[in-house]
Amino acid sequence: MKKLLCRIMPLYAWILLILLLSANFLVYFCTRFFTAGWKHYSLETPWDRALPFVPFFVLFYVLAYLQWVIGYVMIGRGGRETAFRILVGELIAKGITLVFFIFLPTTVESLRPAAQSLQDGGLWCRLTALIYRLDAADNCFPSVHCLESWVCFRGALRLKNVPKWYAPVMLATTLLVFASTVLVRQHVLADILGGVLAAQAGLFLADRLKPERFAGEEGGL
Repeated sequence: MKKLLCRIMPLYAWILLILLLSANFLVYFCTRFFTAGWKHYSLETPWDRALPFVPFFVLFYVLAYLQWVIGYVMIGRGGRETAFRILVGELIAKGITLVFFIFLPTTVESLRPAAQSLQDGGLWCRLTALIYRLDAADNCFPSVHCLESWVCFRGALRLKNVPKWYAPVMLATTLLVFASTVLVRQHVLADILGGVLAAQAGLFLADRLKPERFAGEEGGL
């Protein structure tokens, strides 16, 4: 099993990704145990209210998960320095996100369409309704969806020995994910900006810390 996993990515990349998944669970889900009864703020603006509700874009919201799988595997295979700086950078970004989720709880409940109108709609409306049931309208700023897609794009820019189309496709996918978050009323525009800035801050700090220095000669932790 170890040999099979190492054919996909080096062991250190698997360890980093497991840490990332654990951090994501802690930040996104466990914070709700503390903030569930707290006052939640809305960051919506007239621009957000003017945007149309486009349920078809839930497709890109869901496809983001595929983008992340591909993006993180490629980053993990991109060499020790790239993997450590990008993935540790995202760990730092998740720490920044944790602070906002606790000290600035946000919601988009007022922007979401009525549940009955979605149930009476077509496939995309019903899929959107499912997303709403699975994902409460809180922990919005910064957008984790946008943060992770942006990290995949930024990682693509650092990768070597990948096709020339890879980074442009990652950018296009990321922009579609950004659009999906507001067009299906999962986020507001400020959440997109927050996700990008949190990701950039994490990557900036990781570049300064050079975390690959703390890895062993074979890339172990």
